[in-house]
Amino acid sequence: MNTLSIRQITQLTLLAAMLTAGFSVAAQTVPTPPAPPVATIGPLAEIQPPPSAYRFPDGEVLHFQAEWRIWKAGDASMKIESSGDNQHVTASADASGIIGLLYHVLDRFDSTFDRRTFCSERIFKHVEEGLHKRETTIRFDQAGRKAVLDERSLRTNATKHEERETPGCVTDVLSGIYYMRSLPLLVGRTYYFPVNDGNNTVTVKATVEGRDVVSTDAGSFRTVRVQPSSDSGVLKARGKMWIWYTDDANHFPVQMRARLFWGTLMLKLIRVENAAPK
Repeated sequence: MNTLSIRQITQLTLLAAMLTAGFSVAAQTVPTPPAPPVATIGPLAEIQPPPSAYRFPDGEVLHFQAEWRIWKAGDASMKIESSGDNQHVTASADASGIIGLLYHVLDRFDSTFDRRTFCSERIFKHVEEGLHKRETTIRFDQAGRKAVLDERSLRTNATKHEERETPGCVTDVLSGIYYMRSLPLLVGRTYYFPVNDGNNTVTVKATVEGRDVVSTDAGSFRTVRVQPSSDSGVLKARGKMWIWYTDDANHFPVQMRARLFWGTLMLKLIRVENAAPK
């Protein structure tokens, strides 16, 4: 049975990341002016460093609730804080309600990236989904232009070690969500950036489709609707994904919707804590 998973969230969002609801989107379409000519960073472009005036939302904690069909599927959260020259992001996802009784989910992610360049340095994943239980660490060697994966099964203690080439600077499936927040996200524009999750690096294409008003338990927000996609990797042939970011300097991700072959999954922001002022 499919249910809440940070792995699903982040991979679908950036490659990607997030999940299912059986009701219509709580958004009212706002008239959008004609889109300007599509401007792209380029499918093979490197990650762009954050603008000099950009301020990371240190201490910010975003809380989400996921729903599948008529049921609450679980809860997820993401937190970002500074650590020297790096940014440290942690995320968690837990199944709850009837979904939690039918399918155990307990996922924890931990990502570190360079605040000056947005290059990922490391991501750690603790994944418990049904009988699938493992811990994975991916280290990104920019100088050596490779991603080094070490994985251990928590059930059998079997291990795996792999090394894959990278273009040097890449995002991971968690830090990529924050990379997207640093972009201008202008309606009609398309942005490209590389993402690596321990396998081959894929190029994510983020198209800003239009503007909507989205209502969640956290409030009513004017947003821009972004559709991430890729010609390879997890996003290819896995349905469609949309993320609604607030149409302001914060670019809070207030809603995520994944339309998959087995249904539609919705994730909505329900609370924001300790957001650093812009």
